Amino acid sequence: MSASTLRIALVGNPNCGKTALFNQLTGGRQKVANYAGVTVERKEGRFTAPSGRVLHILDLPGTYSLEANSPDEQITRDVCAGNYPGELPPDLIVCVADATNLRLHLRFVLEVRRLGRPVVLALNMMDTARARGIVIDVPELQRRLGLPVVETVAVKRGGARALIARVDGEVPPAAPVQPDDAASRADLHAQVRELLAATVRMPRATAALDDALDRWALHPVFGLAILAVVMFLVFQAVYAAGKPMSDLIGGAFGWLGEHVAVAMPAGPLQSLVVNGLFGGLGTVIGFLPVILVLFLFILTLEESGYLPRAAFLLDRLMLSVGLTGRSFIPLLSSFACAIPGIMGTRSIQDPRDRLATILIAPLMTCSARLPVYALLIGAFIPARKVGLFNLQGIVLFALYLAGILGAMAVGWVMKRLRRDKSEHALLMELPSYRMPKLRDVAIGLYERGAIFMRRLTGVILGLTVLMWFISTFPGPPVGATGPAINYSFAGYIGRGLQFIFAPIGFNWEISLALIPAFAARETAVAALATVYLVGGQSPGGLEHALAGQISLASALSLLVWFAYAPQCMSTLALIRRETNSWRNVAISFSYMFVLAYAASFIVYQLARLLS
Repeated sequence: MSASTLRIALVGNPNCGKTALFNQLTGGRQKVANYAGVTVERKEGRFTAPSGRVLHILDLPGTYSLEANSPDEQITRDVCAGNYPGELPPDLIVCVADATNLRLHLRFVLEVRRLGRPVVLALNMMDTARARGIVIDVPELQRRLGLPVVETVAVKRGGARALIARVDGEVPPAAPVQPDDAASRADLHAQVRELLAATVRMPRATAALDDALDRWALHPVFGLAILAVVMFLVFQAVYAAGKPMSDLIGGAFGWLGEHVAVAMPAGPLQSLVVNGLFGGLGTVIGFLPVILVLFLFILTLEESGYLPRAAFLLDRLMLSVGLTGRSFIPLLSSFACAIPGIMGTRSIQDPRDRLATILIAPLMTCSARLPVYALLIGAFIPARKVGLFNLQGIVLFALYLAGILGAMAVGWVMKRLRRDKSEHALLMELPSYRMPKLRDVAIGLYERGAIFMRRLTGVILGLTVLMWFISTFPGPPVGATGPAINYSFAGYIGRGLQFIFAPIGFNWEISLALIPAFAARETAVAALATVYLVGGQSPGGLEHALAGQISLASALSLLVWFAYAPQCMSTLALIRRETNSWRNVAISFSYMFVLAYAASFIVYQLARLLS
């Protein structure tokens, strides 16, 4: 790297404001990928300093220690030490610390200093520290640490000015590599106490506002009620705000498809474009607003500091069903996708607790299920009010709740099968409450939307084209009287599968759609749209076609199936890699298939009896 560029690694504990600082420095000049061979996210951006020097900034995963236990911690340690394969060593490490909680953060700073690389300490959230009456003697702290210390306020414009000025100048000399034996690790706590006594004055350990809010938010009764209300309102908002936008996008793609059909000559190419691309992919794109609205609320709750409190609040409940409190964050991550959730279980030290969490994580309602839920709820659940609430939002909340209750039931069974009955309480840091920043939430939403669109133009596009092909070819034989799709590969495969799924109310089209859904859940929507369009059965749109082709009992059965059915192939492959056992893969697939089939059978039969 040339002298006019500088490679900087941002490191720090979770909730220190590191990512907000990264967003302020890099803005939209970011790229997000995964480290080779793992699903740990890699975020890199660039920034041009006033001198013209280009700063390449790498936002490393947050970690409490470099004594690596999880993949995140291992990557942070190895990149900082310059040992990660294929990754250039950083020219400078910027260690971000929460100025309101230096007791915990300084220990990590001392660990980073031991690496023997140039380090700058960024004291973040200094505005909050001053508001709480915390006084930090920055020159004395800098002298005692032997490294530059600057003040930052990552959430305010210009709040990184001092950091930019410091890294734009001369790179500080590397700290001497210090011994890393048991005695020196034990001495870190003593060093932190000395530093705090000499440089920090705090009127109180926690903020008065935090204490006042936590009296309610962490109350064993009122806290659970608040959490339930918050989550219920989130799912109400998903339908109230997301569904109208989804309908608008779906209508736009339908209009485009009609005009393209008129402009193109009839034939296979017209069918592929109109039925496969506009009909299949267009239907899936229509559900992007629903996904983004859900993530808007999740990101807002995360930025506000509420989600760690939800983890703490649910610790006792999770212990009662055989899960550790440490399982909450991985399971919460699984609401986005089970893959990062399963990866997050590496922080769980007890192997049985970790395996239980891995096997349960796929039951959490991942975002890939949302298009299926939104399609079926929109087709079969009327958009009417139940008191003050929307019935469709209530059903969506019930589906998420069904996944959670299913996970608790499976965890309870696993607990009864365990010989080791030991329980481990959850110890974690609770960040201060703060107002979410629009910039950080917007960047988070952009990243989620980009991930969805990459999946859409990758595996979902390929599977949609494949579904169009098997739904179109071979053509009907001479003298055939039935619909052409009945004589296609799709018709033969679907009718063969229908013998298995008829007892739970699935017709051959739905049975066929379960195959690509095993590769990517969202593809079930594209598959159904393609099959019904090719078959000429959806002139009023997919929702209209489903409402006319299947019963309410079948729709409810399908919703329940997707709540419990075996996860996608990527998840099963990750279970194999994380547990190094095909037996655990077989257990995961088998119990979820049986659970989904049994639950769908019960719902279908009951709905038929009551209809």
